[in-house]
Amino acid sequence: MDLNYSTEEAAFRDEVRGWLKDNLPEDLRRKTAAGDHLDKDDLLRWHKILAKKGWVAPAWPEEWGGPGWNVTQRYIFEEECGLAGTPPIVAFGVTMCAQVLLKFGSPEQKQRHLPGIYNGDVFWVQGYSEPGSGSDLASLKTRADRRGDTYVVNGQKIWTTLGQYGGWIFCLVRTDFESKIRQEGISFLLIDMKTPGITVSPLILMDGGHEVNEVFFDNVEVPAENLVHEEGKGWTVAKYLLGHERLNTGRIGGSKRELVRLKAFAAEQTDGHGRRLIDDPRFRDKLTRVEVELMALEITNLRFLDAMRGGKPPGADVSMLKIRGTEIQQALTELMMQAAGPMAAPFKPTGPQAAVDFDDALAHLAPRYANYRKTSIYAGSNEIQRNIIAKATLGL
Repeated sequence: MDLNYSTEEAAFRDEVRGWLKDNLPEDLRRKTAAGDHLDKDDLLRWHKILAKKGWVAPAWPEEWGGPGWNVTQRYIFEEECGLAGTPPIVAFGVTMCAQVLLKFGSPEQKQRHLPGIYNGDVFWVQGYSEPGSGSDLASLKTRADRRGDTYVVNGQKIWTTLGQYGGWIFCLVRTDFESKIRQEGISFLLIDMKTPGITVSPLILMDGGHEVNEVFFDNVEVPAENLVHEEGKGWTVAKYLLGHERLNTGRIGGSKRELVRLKAFAAEQTDGHGRRLIDDPRFRDKLTRVEVELMALEITNLRFLDAMRGGKPPGADVSMLKIRGTEIQQALTELMMQAAGPMAAPFKPTGPQAAVDFDDALAHLAPRYANYRKTSIYAGSNEIQRNIIAKATLGL
């Protein structure tokens, strides 16, 4: 097992690092670093910059615009984006729906949808979770009844991230209600969100932000040609998609950036006697533990990377990356809240004096802390991930 970068890989890392330094707009870097809200224009501006360079879809084959990178180069790119503090490439189109289409889509579906995903012309969102069907996704109840060349969809999706921007949505729907096995009878549909009968309702979070939504389907007519793979085999598609989603949830580069920020902040904070927070043994112990866990996670990720270099696809044990990566992200937000103390305001002040009187670095700590409670839930809760490892890897 080789966990070191080759000379060529190190040179590629330097190329990516230099390009990001020269081409990441400063206003986007600042907003990302501060945890500020990134709207649709922000997300698509960075998407289009990467698309122009040819780097927006690292895992795509070259025939569809991919850069031809190997798995190590893709990992280096993701890590450097995290370290640089770039806005995220919204995963629902490039990473999730596109990978499904590349694997299971018909030639017509690929030709119709992949160019728009690549260029950022269409904003995709995910329709998976429902009220009562989150981690137990196979219990979903949104139904699609086949009527000739059309599916008629009725039901509800919830926690639809960025659904207010959605142009298209990929959905899991139930097409067979007779099967005694819940995973059977589920299908994967692509749905134009401009179709009559679709209503998007915001779910306003405790920090006042509008990130997630409910989506209602009331007799929505969807062409049967929008079915991906076979009818009733959507669970196969979903498992494939979730594997790609979990592989990218460790976010090591971003956590390394946040660790540096936390250390610098703790070194500046002093108590009434002039003692620095970072010199407090209890705080330093917590900080050191998170740093060691992050180093271990990086080594584990490199182990997966080395296996994938040899052509071995990620298995069920990739769930380890999701579990530890998200728990580390949460721990970093908790320690930053502890470091800031009462200065971690729940909302960013507004008004003419706000920019003068308030440290922008503290503006989003409390909302960020609250928002990051979700990381151990999305892409399959960490409890579910532990069950997957126990059954599929340990054979328990």
